[in-house]
Amino acid sequence: MLGELDEVAEAEGWDELLPPTVADVMRYDGSYVAVPVNVHRVNWLWANPEVLDEAGVEMPTTLDELFEAGEAIREAGYIPLAHGGQAWQDATVFESVLLATGGTEFYQQALVDLDEAALGGETMVEALETFKRLRELMDDDMSGRDWNIATSMVIEGDAGMQLMGDWAKGEFTAAGLTAGEDYLCAAAPGTQDAFTFNIDSLAMFRVEGEEREAQQALARLALEPTFQEAFNLAKGSIPARPDLDMSEFDPCARQSLEDFQHTADAGGLVPSMAHGMAVRADVQGALFDVVTNYFNSRDMAAEEAAERMVNAAQAAL
Repeated sequence: MLGELDEVAEAEGWDELLPPTVADVMRYDGSYVAVPVNVHRVNWLWANPEVLDEAGVEMPTTLDELFEAGEAIREAGYIPLAHGGQAWQDATVFESVLLATGGTEFYQQALVDLDEAALGGETMVEALETFKRLRELMDDDMSGRDWNIATSMVIEGDAGMQLMGDWAKGEFTAAGLTAGEDYLCAAAPGTQDAFTFNIDSLAMFRVEGEEREAQQALARLALEPTFQEAFNLAKGSIPARPDLDMSEFDPCARQSLEDFQHTADAGGLVPSMAHGMAVRADVQGALFDVVTNYFNSRDMAAEEAAERMVNAAQAAL
C-alpha cells in the first residue's frame, strides 16, 4: 500500500543526511516509504525545581535516588511522581525502569527480540517489582488521566516529577517556562547511557501523477531545515537530521541531540516498545495488557507477570 520515496531520497541525499538508525526505520524492503519529522527521546525525567528545593532533594540519577527523593517530596506535601493511569503511560514508565534495571542489551533481548529467557528471567522480575513500587510515589486519582494533565501537575507545582517522553516539553514551552530555570530535565534515572527513541514520520500511500508529485514535494519539505527547526521547537523533540544549527533550541533539546549521537556511536539506541517502534501492534497490545494489569493488581506477583509476558510473546510469534 505504501509508495516508494527513493527518487526524492536520492535527490536530497537522505542516506548521508539521516543517522543510520533513523533511515532504517523509514525503509521497507530497502526502499524509503516514509520521511521522518523528528526524533523523540522517551526516557526523560521532568521536575519542578521549586518542589525539589522545598523537599531538599536534587534530580535523581538512579532508581534508588528516585525513591529517596520521592519520599522527601511527599513529606514536603507534594505528589512525588505525576502519572496518568493509561496503558501506554504505564508502558512508558515500565520500559524506562526496565532499561535502568537491565541495560540496553537486556532491553533489546526482552522488548525487541522477545527472548523468552529475558522476558521470564530474574532481571525482568526485578524490573517489574521496581516498577510496581513506583505506585507508592503516585496519587490515587491517576486512573484515566491524560499525560498532559500529569505534566500540568508538575508545571503548577502540585507534583515534583514526571517520567515521560520529550513531547512533555511542548507543554512546558506552551506555558512560557524556561528549561533549566522553571523546569528541569534529565535522562530517566539509571538510563544516562541509553536512549529510547520514538520517531514521528509521514508515510506515503501509493499514488500516481500529480498526487505523487505532491507527495515528493511534501517529503522533500519535511526534511528541510525550516520545517525541522519550527516543528521541533514546538513539539519538544529534536530534528531527524543532526546537521542543523541548534542555537535556538533549549538545553534539554541540545542535551538530547548530544546523547542521541553519543548513544548511537556506542550502540545504545533502543526503540520504544510503548510507542510502537519495537514490536508489531498485536505484540505491543499483549505486553500493554500484562504491564498495566500487573501495575494495577494487588495480587499478581512479578513472577506471574513475567510468565504472562512469555506467553504473550509465544502467542504472537
